[in-house]
Amino acid sequence: MTTTTAHLPVVVIGAGPAGLAAAAHLTERGLLPLVLEAGPAAATAVREWAHVRLFSTWGELVDPAAEKLLAPTGWIRPDPAVCPSGGDWVEQYLQPLADALGDRVRLGARVTGVSRSGRDRIVDADRDQQPFVLHVAHTDGREERVFARAVIDASGTWSTPSTAGASGLPALGEKGAADRITYRVPDFDDPTVRARYAGRRTAVIGSGASAFTALAYLAGLATSDDGAGTKGVWVLRRGISGSTFGGGSTDQLPARGALGLAAKAAVDEGHAEAVTGFRTEAIERDADGRLALVGEDGRRPDAVDEVIVLTGLRPDLGFLDELRLGLDERLQAPAGLAPLIDPNQHSCGTVPPHGHRELSHPESGVYLVGMKSYGRAPTFLAMTGYEQVRSVAAALAGDLEAADRVDLTLPETGVCGGAGLFDDPATARTDAAGCCATPETALVQLGVRAPAAAAAVDEAPAGGCCGS
Repeated sequence: MTTTTAHLPVVVIGAGPAGLAAAAHLTERGLLPLVLEAGPAAATAVREWAHVRLFSTWGELVDPAAEKLLAPTGWIRPDPAVCPSGGDWVEQYLQPLADALGDRVRLGARVTGVSRSGRDRIVDADRDQQPFVLHVAHTDGREERVFARAVIDASGTWSTPSTAGASGLPALGEKGAADRITYRVPDFDDPTVRARYAGRRTAVIGSGASAFTALAYLAGLATSDDGAGTKGVWVLRRGISGSTFGGGSTDQLPARGALGLAAKAAVDEGHAEAVTGFRTEAIERDADGRLALVGEDGRRPDAVDEVIVLTGLRPDLGFLDELRLGLDERLQAPAGLAPLIDPNQHSCGTVPPHGHRELSHPESGVYLVGMKSYGRAPTFLAMTGYEQVRSVAAALAGDLEAADRVDLTLPETGVCGGAGLFDDPATARTDAAGCCATPETALVQLGVRAPAAAAAVDEAPAGGCCGS
């Protein structure tokens, strides 16, 4: 039996930056959005890294349709040149936007499954004519079914961090050492957190912006009155080359460039030591309860007291299992988008504009947007997500001309696409097409002070490619 879906809402999964922007664009298009947020408040994930400052400025973090929705409420746009913290983003934009959307945002509503009504993924008959059905679990124990004309999954990747193990699986002993391991950038302004790391030796596993942030924080703690003896051990799966620390002063997002310089300074000034070419195979406790990292090659650096694992994030696809998704086998991103965001080829600033067509799947009417659309790729920027949801909303409204007209200019990183993912600097690409041409990759001499980063990195180093 064919079911009419025109009266049903477009369900948006996740009330983060991309999800709320999607709701604003759908509203502007005259479509009814229903945002289902698993957490107790809008932007729950962003609230968990409220202490971290974003690379992007306010001018790049406010969606145009959202701004129109906020204008009648008396909302005042923050200074477009300022880089806010995650907490600022929530307080001054995301929460007001959720308030403006009102009962179109439901909190404490976790989506546990999505399918076509009466059709599992095997059944073809009248499939596209059936509404989507979402199973939703509420915090009070209730379960319900919600029907939708289309589904926009903007749930992000925050809840599923990658592990310390170089194979993509947890290192042997990693789960047993959970009391000494965190997968987030710690908030060193929290006295309890500060006491956990002060005067101790901490391994930071990872080579991206979050690892830079953690190293900068540890260096700041080491030079503080209560942090004497604090030491970082930076564990990288690759060598250190000219692109390891990002684009520096050539990065068009100054806070992002300055963060890499701050991480290099942490090593140069002796607050952290680098262990390169190290693939973690196991994490073992010694007789004193400290943790020893064991590499695939048998190396065992000196034991540490704590481990901060910042090896990236990955999408939770389990609740979408009954949908026919077309995902890239490597990145777990939409197949049409994956070649455009491949981190072996692209950095944050070299991703070309893309919209509903690249985000589409064999299952018509379902879209993964925002950070989730990037799968395991780490190069996402908020403005990318805003353009995605603008295009998707236009497509759902039937305005294909507007949906196909994607226009996005991203700030260059100052390094060639793919820099930062190679295990051996000698094999790094220096000729990636469409990339910001860089000199031949060269090893960096640690211990040589990086150029001053001025005030771009202050008491709250920037972290995350943009905050998603």
